[in-house]
Amino acid sequence: MERRWQRYKLDLPLRVVVLQKDKTAIVTGRGTEISEGGLAVFAGTELRVGDAMFVEFTPPYSGKPLRVAATVRNRSGYNYGVEFNSETEEQRTQVSNFQVLLRFASGHPPS
Repeated sequence: MERRWQRYKLDLPLRVVVLQKDKTAIVTGRGTEISEGGLAVFAGTELRVGDAMFVEFTPPYSGKPLRVAATVRNRSGYNYGVEFNSETEEQRTQVSNFQVLLRFASGHPPS
């Protein structure tokens, strides 16, 4: 199967934020791969394909986390493939900033 975007390996701590009807669940996870369209995430929580979530990453030397909206597109156990949501201009900007930081962290800065 040919992929739309190249994937880059990484191993970074992050948080998965899931908004539920009566509560917000925040789970620590790890980002394991990133591409232009999304992220592979390992997180010890039960998510279903189609679930909306946020992925948060706090860059080094920064106290402010960067958060992007995403949707679960596939799963295997607690490994999730999530697609970044980028319907609005604000979301596209957030995703772009998020990708740049994670690509640097993966050792593959954007060219």
